Amino acid sequence: MSTNTNTNVDIGYDVFVADPLAMSGPALPNGQPRVFQPIAVTLIHGRQDAVLADPPLTRQQAEKVGDWVEASGKRLTHIVATHGHGDHWFTAGMLAERFGAQVVTTAGAIAQMHNNVYAREVLWDVIWPGQIPPSPVTAVTVPGNRLTLEGHDVNIVEVGHADSDDSAVLHVPDLDLVVAGDVIYNGVHMYLAESADGNLGPWRKAIDTVAALQPRRIVASHQNKNLDDNAERLIAETRRYLDDAEAALATHDTPAEFFQAMLKRNPEHLGPTVLWVSSRALYLAREGGDPVQNLVAAWRQ
Repeated sequence: MSTNTNTNVDIGYDVFVADPLAMSGPALPNGQPRVFQPIAVTLIHGRQDAVLADPPLTRQQAEKVGDWVEASGKRLTHIVATHGHGDHWFTAGMLAERFGAQVVTTAGAIAQMHNNVYAREVLWDVIWPGQIPPSPVTAVTVPGNRLTLEGHDVNIVEVGHADSDDSAVLHVPDLDLVVAGDVIYNGVHMYLAESADGNLGPWRKAIDTVAALQPRRIVASHQNKNLDDNAERLIAETRRYLDDAEAALATHDTPAEFFQAMLKRNPEHLGPTVLWVSSRALYLAREGGDPVQNLVAAWRQ
């Protein structure tokens, strides 16, 4: 699915939202099957050239995104990953080869990419066996974390920890646009599992960094495709979700109770599987143990 959101003749953006993928594993506590979140891929384009943000997870998704890019008639010059989670870059190499584009991100995100490659055999390929293409880390940094698209700046802004360490967003000043990766969400349950110490302060600071850019539009890389890109609403709702999570953590003793409380507070949100993974990880952290093993267990059980 794609939406056309051109704003003037010189520069614009379009969004492709890949539908949620089925996942292996037992049903959720509310009886629903495990399904991943929608993944939004953004094409920022000028008259001739384009930059793609956050390529998707699986080979099949990437083929559809590639056909969408090809149909745009634009020359793809760069592919940007906002952070190191595999659902935002595992198909970058596949798309880069198809279009002759360069994969770029921040130095911190490159380190996180390597961590996610190491995790493939125990996590990603267990959940989606045979669906993810080879994913060598080919990304490079760019001077000043800045790309230029036909004279328009596309800035890679580092924001620190959000749903992952070493997160960034793309800022396109001439569009009043931020492509927010997983810093800002839009009608979808947020991935809290890597904030398992319960400290959501760094994520709040990341949101403040986005707000300081004063965008009018935000593309969240996990979103309900039926909602708009209004920046003020997205920022407020993302902050509120963190407040809800903090309140629920303070008042509930089990992951199941936390899960149900967050469903009740956010009944319209998509992606309850990620909420359950977050619930498991947050409460496993209270028991101690190795954080990486806790994270894998939260995803697989």
